[in-house]
Amino acid sequence: MQRRTFFQQLAWLTGGLLLFRNASGRAGLLTEPVTVNGLLQSNGKPMAGVVVSDGYSVLRTDSEGKFSVSLHPQATTVFVSTPRGYAFTHQKGIARHYRLLQDIKPNEPIVFELQPLQQDDSEHQFIIWADPQVKNDDDVEKMMRESVPDVKKTVAAMGAGTLIHGITVGDIVWDNLPLFDDYDKAVSKMGIPFFQCLGNHDMDYRKGGDDTSDDSFTQAYGPTYYSFNRGDIHYVVMDNVRYLGKDRDYDGFFQQNQLDWLEKDLALVPKDLPVVLCVHIPVHKGTKNKEALYKLLEGRTVHLMSGHMHYNVNAIKDNVYEHNHGAVCGAWWTGDICEDGTPCGYGVYKVKGKDISWHYQATGKPAGYQMKLYTTPYSDDSIQVVANIWNHDPAWKTEYLVDGESKGTLTQFEGYDMDAFKKMMGPDLPKPRGFAEPHQTKHLFSAVVPATAKKVTVIATDRFGRQYTETIRPNA
Repeated sequence: MQRRTFFQQLAWLTGGLLLFRNASGRAGLLTEPVTVNGLLQSNGKPMAGVVVSDGYSVLRTDSEGKFSVSLHPQATTVFVSTPRGYAFTHQKGIARHYRLLQDIKPNEPIVFELQPLQQDDSEHQFIIWADPQVKNDDDVEKMMRESVPDVKKTVAAMGAGTLIHGITVGDIVWDNLPLFDDYDKAVSKMGIPFFQCLGNHDMDYRKGGDDTSDDSFTQAYGPTYYSFNRGDIHYVVMDNVRYLGKDRDYDGFFQQNQLDWLEKDLALVPKDLPVVLCVHIPVHKGTKNKEALYKLLEGRTVHLMSGHMHYNVNAIKDNVYEHNHGAVCGAWWTGDICEDGTPCGYGVYKVKGKDISWHYQATGKPAGYQMKLYTTPYSDDSIQVVANIWNHDPAWKTEYLVDGESKGTLTQFEGYDMDAFKKMMGPDLPKPRGFAEPHQTKHLFSAVVPATAKKVTVIATDRFGRQYTETIRPNA
């Protein structure tokens, strides 16, 4: 998103630095060119070659760790792209890799202090939270009671000393921006650094257009687009929610200033390093100028992380694998599943060098819970067994056994998850938010078996060779 320029109350003018501050306390840059100087250091020693940006210019620190950036008139922050080998700067888990311009003092250089990690970060893990989307105290209570403890359990299972961070890919709250504070408490309890991405429900409405809709988010979490590094992975967070200035009207679109920034940012990243790019609205479906993004990503290994839809889809286009995650809140905190039957949950990713593996973690379930089975009538002497394999992609394989005998692969089809259909179909379900409706999905698989079958077992093997097994007893 772009940012408005404030032409209100004069705050200070010294040394060519002309800054204004509006009634809410946010500073804006006006009329005259302004240069901000700064220093990157670690344990008192200068850090050369570290990337710094105001969201428009992208530059590296010099041999003495110094930088000088001529601020763009619409800049809101100066931020550091944390290099590999260094800890993420955070405050109770909330990433603080930036300085708001309003907090920069005249004639005083910005100093960013980074702490070196005590271990090699080429192996690390990360979590993707999509759409916690709390609207009221009841939602917050469920998040604290269900989702937060599950993440803590997942982190604990990774073992002491594991490097792990989280990224929330938008809809942190549900139009109730004061609940940012409750989300911050959730992050603090989970005990790992979290980066934030802006969603359509995290915006300021009716204050103007796209250039004003990110004010509260920026005050709480800093820039709406930025990058950082861990090990061999280059992480990027972008904002593809374009507010259209009326009520809650928006679309999926990357503003040109972000694309220009990304081009400059990636120019400093070797092409053989994987890129993990996080947005709120899915790119493959819902972002109008997606081809402009794909073009900038050509020749790279890219994992796109998105949310927004409250169902789970893996979409692969050439060199880009998009993980469109099921929601932390499921169908808006009305039960334990999303609209496609995917459990409430989040993505868990493991990095070894340039290799990334992953699984979908269902809230309250073991990591091996990767599908659900149910039966439906088919004919007088047969039944249909259906498997919902929510994180399926084309590299997965399936097999089913009837009373211990292998019968081959299941047939993929598009349809409704049975549980989602029962719990959500119609204007009155689910309570208390009847607008949630079941969504057809392509990650359903079926086999027709004899009605006399006593046990049907489904084996799903993911792209990493991990097998998941579920059994159903039709006549039990």
